[in-house]
Amino acid sequence: MKVIGLDSSGLVASVAVVEDDNLLAEYTVNYKKTHSQTLLPMLDEIVRMIELDLKTVDAIAVAGGPGSFTGLRIGSSTAKGLGLALEKPLVSVPTVDGLAYNLWGARSLVCPLMDARRNQTYTGLYRFGEEGMEILISQCAVGIHEIVEQVNLFEQDVIFLGDGVPVFRDYIGEHCQVPFSFAPAHLNKQRAAAVAALGLIYYKQGRVQTAAEHHPDYLRLAQAERERIAAEKARAQQESREAEHE
Repeated sequence: MKVIGLDSSGLVASVAVVEDDNLLAEYTVNYKKTHSQTLLPMLDEIVRMIELDLKTVDAIAVAGGPGSFTGLRIGSSTAKGLGLALEKPLVSVPTVDGLAYNLWGARSLVCPLMDARRNQTYTGLYRFGEEGMEILISQCAVGIHEIVEQVNLFEQDVIFLGDGVPVFRDYIGEHCQVPFSFAPAHLNKQRAAAVAALGLIYYKQGRVQTAAEHHPDYLRLAQAERERIAAEKARAQQESREAEHE
């Protein structure tokens, strides 16, 4: 079984092809370019290098969110376009699940941290065992203090990874009460290979959708939307105060 993996949920753009237990190709770039400029050219390069017939692909796995709103939309649009053109199903892999899957087989707990700004993080908590990856805390958007408190409750050593690590490293050092470490450079960011490998498992579990059904899971409103709601609320309160004084 052959799966294309796409991840543009953060600063990293990544494309991979996994066939059963083999990683056929992976192209990952962490550089200051928009994913709309990189994702399809990266896929084209992989297709050329491994002489891939796209018609032989069984599914397209995509990091389905949370993450960068723009990045998720680009990844989603790319996956939907491929799904429609090739008439293949999509597998939406939760971004934090895919990030945790980088550390498959780790004996420690695994805690991905994506920087969601304002001391918030997209995170979760995972453990690996004989049954594979166990989700202890499903992906969520919370304050860094909340996830560190939860980690402490498990009283087990933990590995942190993700683009939130540099942001929250000092806080972790001061407040994490269990032994902790940070994933090395080659495993600490989003990778399409992990998305494709996990997508293959989810595909076999029947967790598929059509291109038309797929939508990113943002977990929270965009900043512009939050500001609009706040402005409307403030305006309504002002109008209410003015009405009381009439």
